Amino acid sequence: MTTRTTTRVLVVGGGPGGYVAAIRAAQLGLETTLVEADRLGGACLIRGCIPSKAIIHAAEIYAQICAAQAGGHLGIRVTGDVALDFGGTRAWKDGIIDRLSDGVGALLRRANVKVLHGWAVFQDAKTCRVTLSDGGTIEIQAQDVVLATGSEAVALPGLPFGGDILSSTEALSLAAPPERLAIVGAGYIGLELGLAFAKLGSGVTIVEAADRILPQYDAALTAPVTKAIGRRRIDVHTGARAERFEGGQLRVRQHEGGELAIPADKVLVTVGRRARLDGWGLDAMGVDTERGVVRVDDRCATSMAGVWAIGDLTGEPMLAHRASAQGEMVAELIAGRKRRFDATAIPAVCFTDPEIVTVGAAPGAAGTTTAVFPLSANGRAMTLEGETDGGFVRIVASAQDQRIVGFAAVGRQVSELSGEMCALIEMGAVLEDAAAIIHAHPTQSESLGEAALRALGHALHI
Repeated sequence: MTTRTTTRVLVVGGGPGGYVAAIRAAQLGLETTLVEADRLGGACLIRGCIPSKAIIHAAEIYAQICAAQAGGHLGIRVTGDVALDFGGTRAWKDGIIDRLSDGVGALLRRANVKVLHGWAVFQDAKTCRVTLSDGGTIEIQAQDVVLATGSEAVALPGLPFGGDILSSTEALSLAAPPERLAIVGAGYIGLELGLAFAKLGSGVTIVEAADRILPQYDAALTAPVTKAIGRRRIDVHTGARAERFEGGQLRVRQHEGGELAIPADKVLVTVGRRARLDGWGLDAMGVDTERGVVRVDDRCATSMAGVWAIGDLTGEPMLAHRASAQGEMVAELIAGRKRRFDATAIPAVCFTDPEIVTVGAAPGAAGTTTAVFPLSANGRAMTLEGETDGGFVRIVASAQDQRIVGFAAVGRQVSELSGEMCALIEMGAVLEDAAAIIHAHPTQSESLGEAALRALGHALHI
């Protein structure tokens, strides 16, 4: 039997965009219902950002202990055997996910959001039928609908997911690190997990169709990561395409015509993600799409009045923090406030070792000037790494008025600099503003001020 109900706002998808939209709508006094087929938190919390960072952190600690056992690390020596209990690592990782997902549920309850666990399929733009996890069905009509269905991993024609061919979701749930791991795709997901599994003891080989790793970043930013890959003895084949996996070997065709057969126990495919458009009735909604994503304007409004789309469903950049910002904005628009999505600065972080962070304009943009401050001249960076392997902080400013328009950095823990980078850009700071900030010493944040000083022509520590 199908139950019928109505709601002021219906949010489909409980990820970082959907649950934020639901909470904010409820805070503004709007009756709100959220439908989620999986656990609350979405791909980022359950299958992506959080579990991968947990594994990356555990892998780094294990690698440091192994280095101390092998011959001393930072003056620390470990005697006796070092054992990896990966089951324990997984349990620790899953505990973090559980606490965060439960926390999202608590936030939704506190905001009086009605949460339905089930799969929603739309009959028209404002009506959907939810097949509940307990087997029942409920039909919901809403005045406003927020679509936040997220994205999914892209498979390759010759490498469909299943068995020993993994997406990042399965890779983060392995019972043990594979002895031999082949990774297809040298973007941020492939390199983050490749470095982590190499630290955990896997023999890692990476295949990338482009002519270099991390092709979305410039060569200066990727050079320190390339050095780290070499230290971990990870084999990298660029200019090559993976075609199939058979007989325990990944078959690869190189662009110049040669072929490779890479032995592997598991193959991790990380060639990108796409908006999740299928399976929930998009065709019945009359909502326009283009180039594989839902088309929206600068308010995240779709072509159908009262239907909004946020997050990965709307395309790049597919980042959790972008989805959350859009979700908050849409809730306020539904409540009658005037907003538009005009983010000057959306940071992107690659959690490799070392990390890469970028925000705003890249060097070489018309009418800009660029300055670089090396982390080898920063005391805190040296205490974290000893050798910084060419890490740096880079600032980009308008040549006309010195307004800061972009930052980038590569180095250990530089992701933590992204907050100040975004604040300076969003607040319209100029180089003198950044140079005048008194940063705590010793911290890597001092490098932001030093980069600004260098752009002004009077660097102090280089």
